[in-house]
Amino acid sequence: MRIIQVVNVRWFNATAWYALFLSRLLRDAGHEVIVLTLEGTETHEKALAWGLDARALPLNTVNPIRLVSLLFSLRKLVKTFQPDVVNCHRGESFILWGLLKKCGKGFKLFRTRGDQRLPRNNFPNRWLHSSCADGVISTNSVMHRHFLSNFGIPNPQLHLIPGGVDRDKFQFSPAGRAELREQYGYADSDFVVGLLGRFDEVKGQKELIASIATLRAQGLTQIKLLLLGFETATSEQSVRTWIAENDMQDATTITGFCPDIAAAISCCDLGVIASKWSETIARAALEFMSCHVPIVSSSVGVMPDLLPAEALFAPGDVQDMGTHITRAYTDAAYYARLGHIQGERINHLTGADFLQQTLNVYRGLA
Repeated sequence: MRIIQVVNVRWFNATAWYALFLSRLLRDAGHEVIVLTLEGTETHEKALAWGLDARALPLNTVNPIRLVSLLFSLRKLVKTFQPDVVNCHRGESFILWGLLKKCGKGFKLFRTRGDQRLPRNNFPNRWLHSSCADGVISTNSVMHRHFLSNFGIPNPQLHLIPGGVDRDKFQFSPAGRAELREQYGYADSDFVVGLLGRFDEVKGQKELIASIATLRAQGLTQIKLLLLGFETATSEQSVRTWIAENDMQDATTITGFCPDIAAAISCCDLGVIASKWSETIARAALEFMSCHVPIVSSSVGVMPDLLPAEALFAPGDVQDMGTHITRAYTDAAYYARLGHIQGERINHLTGADFLQQTLNVYRGLA
């Protein structure tokens, strides 16, 4: 098939990762894929680095003259490339693709919704999602139910695809675990809790630091914290201030950029998804699960779709988070059960599963 993926996302966030990972899977499976991006963005640079056919267009423009010019550019691309499928991962420019579809340009149009904001139930959105689009793909059940309940879209046009993970890349690494635990000064008896994610309020680093500080004050001093990430919206200095305020300097390590994320995950005994909102696409969770490191998580976004209820805590609740971390540390049966359940779940969330589920939707087989 000839496929256009519309990925007009400035930052290389979970939405961009989902779209580019899918694009790479499709390309490697022999499909012709063009990725439309925004010029000078992290997403555009990442697409090029992955060897994708990335083409930058002003997809987010609101200037009327540039919108008309963009519409002509898209029409020209459709005429020359003759796509079988166009898949929009953001709302900007979706209406232009809807207009082209209604003009009989002959492609199937899909809208993937991987953001945290539920779309408004108004006429333009109903027209775009119900009448223009051949299907709507949600990355989590909350979004899926919203479309089903509020938009009147027939169930056969709604699809739930949470994504997948590269199981070849994200495997438990005994050598990586040993090397990094020695590098970071961890003893064999230390219980290392890891959080993988950019420094941002949404990711919950502040709450996790406070939670582990409380546990250590209660005598659980073998619990250590590994922050796998670097500054973005929140500076590293702010994170270090939270660490100092909680007297966690000797128990916390910040990795910065990780050249081998699988090894860094393998260094951990438990992963925590501490996000206070979002997580509509759970990249970090899937990577921990793929490396067979159990996780506990806040009950946001897609996480209830991935984890059993006993692994979930209330978003932003420092005490509830600590209770789950303590249980994973002290209750061997609970810890083993988390690992087993999550291991079974990740077996159906591979890159191959992601690819096949998406192709089934594109081909009308789902």
